[in-house]
Amino acid sequence: MAKPWSTSHIGFLASEFTDLRISAEVKEKLVKLMLAELDRLVPAMENDTLSNDPERKTLDDPQRTRLNYNRTRELMIERISKLESVGSAAVQRGIDDLETFLSTTVRAASEAAAVDRVGTIKPRHLDKVVRLQSHGVDIAAAVDAKLTMEAEADPLADAMSGVGQSILTATSLRRMAKDFAGMPVTDAAIHELLELYYDVVDQTEAGIRQSIVLGNSAEGFIERLSEMKSLMMLGWMKRMLKRSAEFAEQRGYKRIDIEQIVHLDPFDL
Repeated sequence: MAKPWSTSHIGFLASEFTDLRISAEVKEKLVKLMLAELDRLVPAMENDTLSNDPERKTLDDPQRTRLNYNRTRELMIERISKLESVGSAAVQRGIDDLETFLSTTVRAASEAAAVDRVGTIKPRHLDKVVRLQSHGVDIAAAVDAKLTMEAEADPLADAMSGVGQSILTATSLRRMAKDFAGMPVTDAAIHELLELYYDVVDQTEAGIRQSIVLGNSAEGFIERLSEMKSLMMLGWMKRMLKRSAEFAEQRGYKRIDIEQIVHLDPFDL
């Protein structure tokens, strides 16, 4: 049987989330809690992995698309000159940094496309980002600053403009997460939120139609209720983000991920 983590190792990791000292007894209990969480997590991931790919033989993260581990490791090995090999921790760090770079670059290119008022990121938009990067511009800081300025200008009106048209985008959700939850949100969580949003919209509309007798006057009534529903969706999304952020903080996470979203009942907020 595999040995569990040492209490010193878990204590060192846990110290990243607090400025307080952690007693030896707490460290031992944390190890047990981590093992219990693993008992829950691994079977669930195993079932989801096989559900996505019945022929797969290796456990995967079915809720996230990541850079290929082995390919990234090989590419990193090609680039070292003073060491002999690349450890797994270095590969994970490389994957995290590369995915952050990809996310930042695409977000910046998306903002450039938005300035042109087009719905497609084109080579000129990416070239603009690359030129800025080559001149030492911190793209991540620039994008965040731009979103912050837009939010500070009129965050409610900006969010309402999208919701009022029954349209939510990944960009608007990231902005709302920063405004209402105070932390970033992962792409997987955004995808889940969008799906839940339209599920709530569909069920709300179906409930309205079932609650009245359809007719000429009813159609106008439904239209007005639909407009009110669009306004209410901002409150719904705000509550979803705030509750998800609370779950994330309780688990010591710095961002909202799909794990927090699935704990909430979208129809009971």
